[in-house]
Amino acid sequence: MILVEHKLGHLGDPVWQERAGQARIDPLVLEQWEAPKSRLRKASENGIELAISLPRSEHLHDGDVLHYDAAQGLIVVARIALKEVLVIELEGLESLAPHEILRASFELGHGLGNQHWPAVIKGSTVYVPLSVDQKVMASVMRTHAFAHVKTRFTPGEEVAAKLDAKEVRLLFAGADATPHHHHDGHDAAQAHDHHDHPDHAHDHGHPHAHHHHHDPVA
Repeated sequence: MILVEHKLGHLGDPVWQERAGQARIDPLVLEQWEAPKSRLRKASENGIELAISLPRSEHLHDGDVLHYDAAQGLIVVARIALKEVLVIELEGLESLAPHEILRASFELGHGLGNQHWPAVIKGSTVYVPLSVDQKVMASVMRTHAFAHVKTRFTPGEEVAAKLDAKEVRLLFAGADATPHHHHDGHDAAQAHDHHDHPDHAHDHGHPHAHHHHHDPVA
């Protein structure tokens, strides 16, 4: 087991590009829900066991160098494929009257909450990771027809670069419909590991935290 307490660099850095030309790249492939974790145990594709224990202020990016064995000519690199993110721009609300802003914000929060979509707000922008098919999410947004709100889909890595480690964990750790919904018991236990539980998106650190709406019974 190799303990990784800090990243050695990035494969895009000149020094690592040079080393990669003379070494084998061993990918540590991480699922989207695993990538934001600061503590994680997993084996690389060549079977090297790594225990990731990064500072809470850091998270992994695609291409981060985690281990280098000069003698064996081996570099272990993080490989992460973040899905696209639904970006909701709220700048159009700023010209409205206060009561209209409150109404529009409530309706948006209500709509996202009913879908149980995790989200992070940064300034006047709301980020929602793909938890269902992109066409479905786009259809939901069109159905609600939120006025004065602009939406688009942006690559996950582009969004992650704008957020701090805590925000990245809140945004991506609960995407993919959350792993404990469709993995076996071992994975479920791992997903709820007490060391990383404060970062899990189901800590309700986002807008849909307390939106549990039920239609009245006729």
